[in-house]
Amino acid sequence: MKAIQIDGDRLIWAETPRPALGPGEVRIRVKASAVNRADLSQRTGGYPPPPGASPILGLECAGVIEEIAPDVAGMNVGDPVCALLAGGGHAEEVVVPAGQVLPIPRGLSFHEAAALPEVFATAYLNLYMEAALAPGERVLLHAGASGVGTAGIQLCRAFGNPAYVTAGADDKIARCVALGAAGGNNRHAGRFADQVAGWTDGRGFDVILDPVGAAYLKDNLESLALDGRLVLIGLMGGVSAELPMRLMLMKRLRVIGSTLRARPIAAKTAIMAALHQRVWPLIESGAIRPIVEAVIPIAETQKAHELIASDTTFGKVVLAVD
Repeated sequence: MKAIQIDGDRLIWAETPRPALGPGEVRIRVKASAVNRADLSQRTGGYPPPPGASPILGLECAGVIEEIAPDVAGMNVGDPVCALLAGGGHAEEVVVPAGQVLPIPRGLSFHEAAALPEVFATAYLNLYMEAALAPGERVLLHAGASGVGTAGIQLCRAFGNPAYVTAGADDKIARCVALGAAGGNNRHAGRFADQVAGWTDGRGFDVILDPVGAAYLKDNLESLALDGRLVLIGLMGGVSAELPMRLMLMKRLRVIGSTLRARPIAAKTAIMAALHQRVWPLIESGAIRPIVEAVIPIAETQKAHELIASDTTFGKVVLAVD
């Protein structure tokens, strides 16, 4: 089969060994995958795959089941599916634990379905499982125009949580508001923390979802309400910062560090089951939709990475395999 391979500073579409099917797994003939910032980080050595995972880039895909391990039930060869992966999605075939595979929501194309698993799993896990977001609680989503951000906006709108965003351009803020955000801050126009009192009637946010890290830590903690939760999912703004512990004690704050890729299969299975139960019906009804900025042939993955790195995208960049 062919897969994307890292060749120095280039990404090439070339022959590579076909992955073996193991117990509890299914083989998917990939029709589309998607690019995440984690792929850009892995490419430069900053985010290696967990032990046992495929070294091939790609954390999600959509396609057709081609082979099923004997101990897997409830799936059939030929089923159209999408999957959450620990790696290997930028290829013609991938093997994945069956619990990380879901049917494609009715009415979606392979390209649209490939934009679902990673970002909706990340947003749902961290907002509604890790932070235990309750109806009516307010949320701040940093990087609101990203794949996770656009997924989070829609989940918050659907489940009754007013959501505000930060992003890097006024047009991105406007698109986030059109998608369901209550408001937002252009990070180049001033500190988001200066607007929090106005957004929340002086109370602060109940939950903040943050892929930035050190650069936002102080402002994040100041922006939380009593019993607020900061969920840290990335370190784009640095890995080390001073922690204002007095503030944490006085406001009873919690800082939750969270990653998805290296979680056990059982944990990922539970996340995907929750998506299937709570989110898939909303996608099929049209209340939630995948947000796709561009569809690019997989042989041009280099171009897709450059587009993501440009920080001009809104939502996901999808790779078409055929």
